[in-house]
Amino acid sequence: MFPNLLQRGLSATRTTAQQPLRRHLFQRHYRYKTQPPWHDRRFWYCAGAATTTGLVYYEYHIEESPTGRRRFNNVSPEYARQIGEQAYLETLAQYRNQIIPPNSPISRNVSRVATRLISATDQKDWVVHVIYAPDEKNAFVLPGGKIFVFSGLLSVTEDDNGLATVLSHEIAHQLANHSAEKLSQANLLGVLYFIAAFFVDPNFLQFGRAMSTLLLELPNSRQCEQEADQLGLYLMAKACYDPEQAVALWQRMKAAELSSPPQFLNTHPSTDSRIENIRKLIPQANMKREAANCPTPDLARAFFDSVF
Repeated sequence: MFPNLLQRGLSATRTTAQQPLRRHLFQRHYRYKTQPPWHDRRFWYCAGAATTTGLVYYEYHIEESPTGRRRFNNVSPEYARQIGEQAYLETLAQYRNQIIPPNSPISRNVSRVATRLISATDQKDWVVHVIYAPDEKNAFVLPGGKIFVFSGLLSVTEDDNGLATVLSHEIAHQLANHSAEKLSQANLLGVLYFIAAFFVDPNFLQFGRAMSTLLLELPNSRQCEQEADQLGLYLMAKACYDPEQAVALWQRMKAAELSSPPQFLNTHPSTDSRIENIRKLIPQANMKREAANCPTPDLARAFFDSVF
């Protein structure tokens, strides 16, 4: 009896003594299996190689815009055209019952001004559509040279110079390849979000997405708009329109605005900022107009009205 009790006591003592050791080994094994990846040296080797590759790729796709601004662009012209063609078909389908026929006086007038502007560029394949929307004061361009003008804008442009200000701005977006730039930025941010998803709490990731929109995407959009204002002003001057009338157009646009968010929350510069920047560019635009051997505004208007 006593030997059996002693044997069971010794066995219980060994089991009790082994429990802390097993628990310790299990905890070490569990920590090894669940520790963050950056505790492993191999993670940093891979992260360093990926970062170096990414920086080389980014620098390789840096280019200068027509105004000398450095930007990232990894979208080929062919891909941008494909995106533009798809968006063009979708836009035609969306406004199929509102597109004004090309032989109507309104469409012919818009096409006449656009043709004169396009003749001052090295691109020829453009399409212009006017959408009947009396309350919509807007215009936009799609990759591939597809311009859409809402009829409500014509009450603000008033004359050829005002219309040329708007159309040259939209043409400048295409000439500066701003659509590809924005697609490239979206690609870059998408990769960064994907990488961050592995290391950052999803709630914080949503905050980071909002901050990147505020600090990167919106300022870039305003840069593109300012660049289009500059290039468009020079383009309308080369086409023998009066660049000083661009200020009058934006003053009318300001009067037509009901309200607008603060500039830092908007994709476009504020109208006051826009007018101020255009005023600074007018002397250079007038020099380009003189270099194009343009006649006085009145003679130019009479000449081009008879040609286009």
